Amino acid sequence: MKQRPNRSSNRTIGIDAFFSNLQAFTSRIYNKGKPKKVYELKPSSFQVKTETRPERAVLVAVEVQTQTELQTRDYLKELEFLTYTAGGEVLKTFVQRRQMPDPKTYVGTGKLADVVEFVKNHSIEIAVFDDELTPSQIRNLEKAMECRIIDRSTLILDIFARNARTARARTQVDLAQSEYLLPRLTRMWTHLEKQRGGIGMKGPGEKEIETDRRVIRDKISRLKKQLEDIDKQSVTQRKSRTDELRIALVGYTNVGKSTLMNALTKAGILAENKLFATLDSTVRKLVLTKEDPERYYPPIITLLSDTVGFIRKLPHQLIESFKSTLDEINEADVLIHVVDISHVRFEEQMEVVKQTLVDIGAANKPTIVIFNKIDQYNPEPTSDDIFEDQAYYNLSDFKNMWMGRENDPAIFISALDKDDVSELRQRLYDICADLNRN
Repeated sequence: MKQRPNRSSNRTIGIDAFFSNLQAFTSRIYNKGKPKKVYELKPSSFQVKTETRPERAVLVAVEVQTQTELQTRDYLKELEFLTYTAGGEVLKTFVQRRQMPDPKTYVGTGKLADVVEFVKNHSIEIAVFDDELTPSQIRNLEKAMECRIIDRSTLILDIFARNARTARARTQVDLAQSEYLLPRLTRMWTHLEKQRGGIGMKGPGEKEIETDRRVIRDKISRLKKQLEDIDKQSVTQRKSRTDELRIALVGYTNVGKSTLMNALTKAGILAENKLFATLDSTVRKLVLTKEDPERYYPPIITLLSDTVGFIRKLPHQLIESFKSTLDEINEADVLIHVVDISHVRFEEQMEVVKQTLVDIGAANKPTIVIFNKIDQYNPEPTSDDIFEDQAYYNLSDFKNMWMGRENDPAIFISALDKDDVSELRQRLYDICADLNRN
């Protein structure tokens, strides 16, 4: 007698089948009659493969009452830069002032109608929202707009995935993406919300979406175990260099930390005008000397590390996943806080960095504030400047302000042109010499 196959076991979704089904589903939903575009989701990356031309995008934001119009414009400028970094082209920006985002569609019905009309008339492929969206909001927006909907967190995760180079960075990003995806499976798998049955499955049964959640949970557990093994190797490497003083570069993303590290150590690491170009901590030897014609000072050997940049509304999944990388900051003896003085809201970026340092327990370390990009600083208002009421100071004004506000004078440099980098070396030598004496 021919034995019947076990249908229950055949229906179990493995990891490869899970992502294959997910790819087919997204292609069916978003590629209606558009064979020129391929959306591919793999276990190692949730990136969207696109053609060489940038994806046409719109930005949508809600301006809450505690937020000024100038802040909103600056935040959207940053969101546009994030979209550009991910390979998109922003055609229009929509802003609505509300007490809080709409729980169903993020913006009100009137504003949503405006966005939908523009999306359909201009063949928009992707709508980017400045705040994190709930699964129900994403589902409602996709139904109304008939294009891909992503929020700020998804966009940042995608950029991290594109820039991950080492096994450690790829594992960290994959973990963050999986943890972000887990509560959002419902919107992608509504066609699978049905009961599984079969031999040994009597009773209430198990929905296939619950099976898929278990697949993701198993993957998260596996990635955490892989990350623990990688971290053990990193701890061993750090223990082998405990004799040298350690200096860490910290700051907002795209402020020139990698360029400064190249200027100090000739490390030759990647430095681009894009957000999150650096994800992995790079450590190089830095020999500090004291220039004094009347007295000899012995050189001090230190280790300088470049770390991942911070940003406003950084997804908490990334902070959790990259804690091991941020250990380079926690274990440093001295921090160099790099600030882009050419940015119109650099003080707000500084506060984001300071708060992140507080969150990871590294706020009380000796810190040098470096105002970078003095070569790009322009005290005169430009035609496209969004801050009409800003007071424009020249560099000497800024120096006097910060010298009076801080215990120690801040250092103003151009890491690209290497202007005043020697002053930073001298200051680092003095701090490290004090630490050695203690």
